[in-house]
Amino acid sequence: MNSDAFDNLVIDLDNRDIPRFIAVEGNIGVGKTTLAKRLARTFNYETLLEQAEENPFLERFYVDRKNHALPTQLFFLFQRSRQFQDLRQADMFEPVRVADFLIDKDPLFASVTLDDDELSLYYKVYEQLTIDAPKPDLVIYLQAPVDTLLKRIGQRGRTAEQTIDHHYLNELNEAYTRLFHYYSSSPLLIVNAAEIDLVNNPDDYKQLVEYLLTVKSGRHYFNPAPTL
Repeated sequence: MNSDAFDNLVIDLDNRDIPRFIAVEGNIGVGKTTLAKRLARTFNYETLLEQAEENPFLERFYVDRKNHALPTQLFFLFQRSRQFQDLRQADMFEPVRVADFLIDKDPLFASVTLDDDELSLYYKVYEQLTIDAPKPDLVIYLQAPVDTLLKRIGQRGRTAEQTIDHHYLNELNEAYTRLFHYYSSSPLLIVNAAEIDLVNNPDDYKQLVEYLLTVKSGRHYFNPAPTL
């Protein structure tokens, strides 16, 4: 990755209506955190990022999902709730920002990873929490097939993720499809991220930024051809 190429990228933002709060979502390995950080740098925004490395159960979950799903899921739930509470207490919802998660996806993961009894307990906890999250001005959903996700997971080489299998990623892809099929809380941009390289190719990234700046309401699809 040539960071200088992104640093020197020229995108005309003068007199452009930039969404004040952007949430980037997508399956494991699709590149949502990298995109969130790049958007924050382009727009001079703050970031609100998942802190997966803080979850002490995550590595065990990837090895044995059945026995470690509930504590893993509850840890993430409490973590995200705390993040929003901290922001509220600091009165930081006015500054613009980019997040690499949407709070609506927390029950999505729970529905995939937990059995019926665990899911019932999860929802009881979820309902007791006050998650005062802001509504995004734009949600970007990065979409890619499982084979692409597995390839990218392998390329980034995180040891704990190497046990993630095709079946699990496929279940998550299907859950994301269900979530965004009905999602209407914010403008939604669904991006076909399979053929473009938002991590290493600044031209692909620029295409996406130029397009997202045109999204003001409703549901949109971005299905670009990869640049050379």
